[in-house]
Amino acid sequence: MSRVVDVARGWIGTPYVHQASVKGAGCDCLGLLRGVWREVIGPEPEPVPAYSRDWSEPQGDERLWRAGLEHLRPRPLDRAALGDVLLFRMRDGAVAKHVGIQARIGPAASVIHAYSGHGVIESPLGRSWTRRIVARFALPTEND
Repeated sequence: MSRVVDVARGWIGTPYVHQASVKGAGCDCLGLLRGVWREVIGPEPEPVPAYSRDWSEPQGDERLWRAGLEHLRPRPLDRAALGDVLLFRMRDGAVAKHVGIQARIGPAASVIHAYSGHGVIESPLGRSWTRRIVARFALPTEND
């Protein structure tokens, strides 16, 4: 089992709150990843500036992808592993700005993510989600 997945599952049920990152009180998808980072690794690598719901879209800036490349370890898209951080593009032509954590692999694959209107949930990683994955990363843990 993956410590990252265990920690992420501890956030399930946390309400969706834009820009927040407090287990049980509220978080968005980035806030979930930040919270898991703090529990698994320690202090966050850099402060996260305030952001709007449409952040990076007007400029077409792949800010979240760049941050992933800077702070996480890129992994091949076709090599799923428990605890992978998944980056999603929610619409064709839009910037990638949704993240989740791979919780299961194989036929019953799933992702843990904070989703507006749902909070932190574990969802099946079916075709509607997998077609949106544009990058896969691993947290830089002490087991590297």
